[in-house]
Amino acid sequence: MLDVCLLGCGGSMPTPYRYLSSLLLSYKGHKILIDCGEGTQVSMKLLGWGFKDIDVICLTHFHADHVIGLPGLLLTIANSGRETPLTIIGPEGLSKVVSGLTVVSPYLPYSLDLIELPFNENYYEDKLFELGDLDIFALPLQHTSPCLGYSITVNRKNKFNKEKATKNNVPLKLWNTLQKGEIVEFQGKIYNPDMVLGEDRKGIKISYLTDTRPIYSIIPFVKNSDLFICEGMYGEDDKSSKAVENSHMLFSEAATLAKKGEVKELWLTHFSPSLMEPESFLNNATNIFENTFIGEDRKIKALKFQD
Repeated sequence: MLDVCLLGCGGSMPTPYRYLSSLLLSYKGHKILIDCGEGTQVSMKLLGWGFKDIDVICLTHFHADHVIGLPGLLLTIANSGRETPLTIIGPEGLSKVVSGLTVVSPYLPYSLDLIELPFNENYYEDKLFELGDLDIFALPLQHTSPCLGYSITVNRKNKFNKEKATKNNVPLKLWNTLQKGEIVEFQGKIYNPDMVLGEDRKGIKISYLTDTRPIYSIIPFVKNSDLFICEGMYGEDDKSSKAVENSHMLFSEAATLAKKGEVKELWLTHFSPSLMEPESFLNNATNIFENTFIGEDRKIKALKFQD
């Protein structure tokens, strides 16, 4: 089961009524954080999922509302007793930005492994990082600075097929090892997992995009996501010129991407500070993609494997 928490749903600046956009994923003792604006760790503290076991931090881009909370969070993780390396992924400029931000937190008891991505158009084809059963993918977006969207997939192990194992004359004592994905040599013969495993089973996919215009490459990137979390900076359709000018999206544009991407569920996030009641414009999205919901601080969902 993949636990998802939208830590905040605000854009541009923190407000008394909304934390800045950030997402936390938890799966089998691993955690992935996407973005870390001002106040992110306060929302994490309220959530109560802990800090020590964050393995990867993915940064979409380097505008202040997405990164200023990073140095404080790194110190909090240090105070939790972490000593193992922490990976940070981001677009070009990552090394420079992290170096600048960590001037105030230079003595961390763990190392930072940086994955800085040169800006091109092919990230969605290959995974960037593997964390246990989790794979991380990225896609270049269209914003006023280099910006990435992220997809995280949870791979599901193939089910053991007793009939296949018997048909392939696999010794009973090897079944358990092969089921774990290991190759075994026994009595001069090589046995591989395909000899005992059934067909591929659908995993879980979650996609997160913010600070972008609705470019076409988003559609195949988010295709069949179980949960699509997408910016909706403006709820009103008459704000289209402003959305274009600032490289952001309308509710209706996010919903159109969700529909074309055939996702199961859409959460809108990264609301403009002037958008006091985003729920008032929800119908602009649900008229296009019915299963759309307004993001809220610490909105949680548990995603399970489906047979």
